[in-house]
Amino acid sequence: MDHFEFRPQADGTARLFGEGVALEAIAESVGTPTYVYCASTLRLHLRRLREAFAALAPLICFSVKCNSNLSVLRLLHEQGAGLDVVSGGELFRARTAGVPPERIVFAGVGKSDEEIESALGFTRRGVREHAPIFAFNIESEPEFLNIAAHCRRLGVSTRAALRINPDVDARTHRYTTTGVKETKFGVPLDGARGFFERHGRDPLLRLTGLHLHLGSPIYSVEPYVEAIRRTLSLIDELHGAGFAIDTLDLGGGFGADYTTGQTIAADEYARAIVPLLEERVRGGGSRPPLRIVLEPGRFIAASAGVLLTRVQYVKHADASDPQSRTFVICDAGMHTLLRPALYEAFHFVHPARCAVEQAPQQRDEQPERPGYVRCDVVGPICESSDFLALGRWLPPVHRGDLLAVFTAGAYGMTMASRYNSHPLPAEVLVDGGAYRVVRRRETLEDLVREEIESPGARSDEREGA
Repeated sequence: MDHFEFRPQADGTARLFGEGVALEAIAESVGTPTYVYCASTLRLHLRRLREAFAALAPLICFSVKCNSNLSVLRLLHEQGAGLDVVSGGELFRARTAGVPPERIVFAGVGKSDEEIESALGFTRRGVREHAPIFAFNIESEPEFLNIAAHCRRLGVSTRAALRINPDVDARTHRYTTTGVKETKFGVPLDGARGFFERHGRDPLLRLTGLHLHLGSPIYSVEPYVEAIRRTLSLIDELHGAGFAIDTLDLGGGFGADYTTGQTIAADEYARAIVPLLEERVRGGGSRPPLRIVLEPGRFIAASAGVLLTRVQYVKHADASDPQSRTFVICDAGMHTLLRPALYEAFHFVHPARCAVEQAPQQRDEQPERPGYVRCDVVGPICESSDFLALGRWLPPVHRGDLLAVFTAGAYGMTMASRYNSHPLPAEVLVDGGAYRVVRRRETLEDLVREEIESPGARSDEREGA
């Protein structure tokens, strides 16, 4: 569900709107390529997730790595969300967006000393600037020892959640499966007890939580159910050994509709997960109430965004044969949206203006239709892997036409690059009948701004002689 739709026009065409704004108008004003996000869709999916899991009263921490635009982060923060960060840069973005430390969790396997100190609330000069974040998600024993050493040196206390690998296959792409033993993330489930015996009584880095993340996107509840059951058994075992677990971070991974109806709804995930945890959340006896953390990313942001790209050329593989392979060459490519090249991921692509009868009813692989052309939608990058869509049936398109690439609000702009020295695209946020640029398009001057040598510098100075 999103707020992008084709609306019939008086001239017999259908035009793509985001909320109350025609996307053609944005492209004409801002240029292409441009990411466009709908504020209403972001709010909708966060609200549905919160309502579905209301019985657990979770701390919902949006995954910054999927969409790190400050305006998006501020919007979600205003709606009550916290943030899940995986780098010092994302932590800086979270603070700049106004998110308080107690609503930030820090994951990632390679936390540097500088990032750790910042998460503990200190500047590079050792000055206390903030309170510590809500929790570190611990990925390894060496990492725990390093963070604990920083806590002792700085005289500060914070909490930690051990990321465990429950060895559950989420049946997603091999690059995005993270809950099995063979990945670089977390520690094996059967090693968690020993980890707590060695480190679970540290007075400053308080190891009172467990963290799961199985991968993404996950389109069924079974992997979550199996992982949670295994984790609850571990919590009981740890309780018996004298360790009180008060936080369970379930990670993220909920799917998004790259094709119409592909993912299950928030309440369907919740119907399977909530009954497993509801009693634990209340606590009782000698067990503390269990705080639940969720780290959704694409579930909230993916369908909230489209990528607008302009057709530069339409090329036939064999110029003498109109029936040969057709390439629609655009100004966006793998440098703008990497997912198709990296994950062989599907994104629905369609002209932003078409005949009314060509307006898509479903976003999926379109069947061959009279007058349609089978196309490879590709970009300008000098790589054979530079494509947005392969073998798609599209209405005829021409140089200058505007295409929309759907479900691009997650892992689009955050994975964009300047490969082949292309400036980064613009980002636009639509809210109701208005829009605003929330990241300006880079200029050619921006590409070299940090590389220009000082005027008049001698060659021996540049070479360090």
